[in-house]
Amino acid sequence: MPTIHRVGPYRFFFYAGDRDEPIHIHVEQDEKIAKFWLDPVRFQKSDGFNRAQIHKIQ
Repeated sequence: MPTIHRVGPYRFFFYAGDRDEPIHIHVEQDEKIAKFWLDPVRFQKSDGFNRAQIHKIQ
């Protein structure tokens, strides 16, 4: 899970084996995680983040 960027408490990373899905990025903070498609950028799913946090990350 290579980290590609950090902003504040958020870590942006990808899984090298995620080849069967559109290009996307994972974001985590503590025990929370979310996934965003990148082309175009849009929220895909979350476990733990609320709507305000998702909006801020996006």
